[in-house]
Amino acid sequence: MSPKGIANSLLFRIIVAIILGIAFSFFVPEWFGRIFATFNGLFSNFLGFFIPVLIFALVTPAIAGMGRGAGKWLGITVAISYGSTIVSGLIAYGLALAIYPILLKGQEINTNVHDVDEGALQPFFQVEMPAPFEVMSGLLLAFCIGVGMTAVKSANLFKVAHELEKVVIKVIWGFVVPLLPVFIFGMFLSLGMNGNLAVVLSAFAKVLVLAVVMTLVYLLLQYLVAGAVAGRNPFTALKNMAPAYFTALGTSSSAATIPVTLRCALKNGISKPVAGFVIPLCATIHLSGSMMKLTLYAFAIIYMTGMDISTGHAIGFLLLLAIMMVAAPGVPGGAVMVAVGLLQSNLGFDEGMVALMIAAYIAIDSVGTAANVTGDGAIALAMDKYARKHVAELKNPEDLKEIEETEDFEVEEIVDK
Repeated sequence: MSPKGIANSLLFRIIVAIILGIAFSFFVPEWFGRIFATFNGLFSNFLGFFIPVLIFALVTPAIAGMGRGAGKWLGITVAISYGSTIVSGLIAYGLALAIYPILLKGQEINTNVHDVDEGALQPFFQVEMPAPFEVMSGLLLAFCIGVGMTAVKSANLFKVAHELEKVVIKVIWGFVVPLLPVFIFGMFLSLGMNGNLAVVLSAFAKVLVLAVVMTLVYLLLQYLVAGAVAGRNPFTALKNMAPAYFTALGTSSSAATIPVTLRCALKNGISKPVAGFVIPLCATIHLSGSMMKLTLYAFAIIYMTGMDISTGHAIGFLLLLAIMMVAAPGVPGGAVMVAVGLLQSNLGFDEGMVALMIAAYIAIDSVGTAANVTGDGAIALAMDKYARKHVAELKNPEDLKEIEETEDFEVEEIVDK
């Protein structure tokens, strides 16, 4: 990436915002902090208003699009992908319960920006921004309409849903993303003025290392299972997927990495129609690496703020989060952006906790993406075992004939289809 490209990246701007927020917290006066407390309050209220709309606009066409696939093979692939994402979250949750009392012992944070001194860092004013509907209402409505569009095959409604999706993504790119660094700056400024800075940086460094290690461990587990199912050497298969992993590290995008992921899948001996069906689909619905990171960071914040979340409540959160994340590939910042509403409504996160989640997640966004796309190869490997005798079900017969008759196979042709 060029220096200009690096400077324009969201990750770079957030890192700069964190550094400046930390530095400014040591010497700025109270009135300066109150300005950003006011901004953070307004921006947080806007997110509360906008997130349910975002979830509805992005999840609806994602569910409807999945329903236009190839019958039972679509169902099997979706089930495996969803199961893999859920298992990743459960492993991360179990690890958090077991290791955080040791890893994060004695580390507590207070994200309430009003608790420095009496009257300090109070926002100058607040504006209430009620959401048009609740997060769960948006998710249920998206599911019902998405499935309904599949059943009635409404091309017009599908087009409207995609137009709404484009509008919402335009708002994200044009308004939300440019203001995220300011939001993060204000959060770290308040943490420094609250005296919580050292605790947050120390704890998040530990969780970052844990998240990176666990995404790699889970990848190995995925390929051990897929290798056993397909009768392939899991270590060779994982090695062949390395180009996809490192490409995703650079792009931070599952969709942009699809051509490379397809090449790697073909190198593993996966049939062309299966790879062309499974890889693009899993780029949208399989987010085990993102789930691992989100869960580890969310429950680190829960532990350090002293919140009491029951096991049943936590599992319900993970099940819902896995559904919501089908919209993540279309959103800058990925899974954490679509998870914000659920973190607030289901786990009770306040604006400070949300800001910490966004900053922590985006700091290693590409690690989760790399784990997602590499895991897609494991699912394709397992699917290939069962689909070889039924590849005609995965493609339109004319498309399949064209693919099989093409001597010089180009993965971009599959992506276009």
